[in-house]
Amino acid sequence: METPGLVVQGEAASFSTALRSLLNNPQYSDVCFVVGQERQEVFAHRCFLACRCNFFRGLLGPKLGPGMPSPVVLSTVPAEAFLAVLEFLYTNSVRLHRHSVAVTFGLGALQERCVAFIEAHSREALRTRGFLELSAPALLPLLRSDRLCVDEAELVLAARSWARVGAAVLERPVAEVAAPVVRELRLALLAPAELSALEEQNQREPLIPVEQIVEAWKCHALRRGDASRGAPCRRRRGTLPREHHGFLDLPLK
Repeated sequence: METPGLVVQGEAASFSTALRSLLNNPQYSDVCFVVGQERQEVFAHRCFLACRCNFFRGLLGPKLGPGMPSPVVLSTVPAEAFLAVLEFLYTNSVRLHRHSVAVTFGLGALQERCVAFIEAHSREALRTRGFLELSAPALLPLLRSDRLCVDEAELVLAARSWARVGAAVLERPVAEVAAPVVRELRLALLAPAELSALEEQNQREPLIPVEQIVEAWKCHALRRGDASRGAPCRRRRGTLPREHHGFLDLPLK
């Protein structure tokens, strides 16, 4: 039986540093992205992107002809967030902060880390431009999280701001933009006075379906959590205590 060969492993740090030097480096690059409203040019390498991410494999497709192809325009993606994604693809690591967690391109591991970062810095993240520029699919896992360190009243305000920005950009009604995500707001956590104020504002500027507000009032009227057990009544990590939370009898996850 042949003896297995010796496996030689180099230093991971130096390998990562070498790959990081290729990040947004026009030398040897064969694809250019035009990113964000500022139309910043970002240079990359098709083979790296295609082998690391299905999104880019589908976006770039097979290379056709010699030379540099036409730039790929991603005008709705913040440049800083896009560069963070590329750094992760090239080096398998990236330092996240509140300005660079808006885009994940379906990268499960990176998305989990982004969500965990926002959970730990919820109030700061909700006030960033990056939050307002999130797509609906990117916002959904945040609104479904029990670990957000923010109260529901503040989260409702953030969701309204997000929907207003989307409505202005897409030239669609606020309620239509909000429809894919607004069901994840846990209105039953709001006190009756807060729910009344929300209902009045919702009449002036529709955001939340009327039946969703009715469900929250039903939870208050029946004064028991088993009327709508599950996410609509479950407290988040940052939920401020209110008197009616006692009869909901739902523990903090």
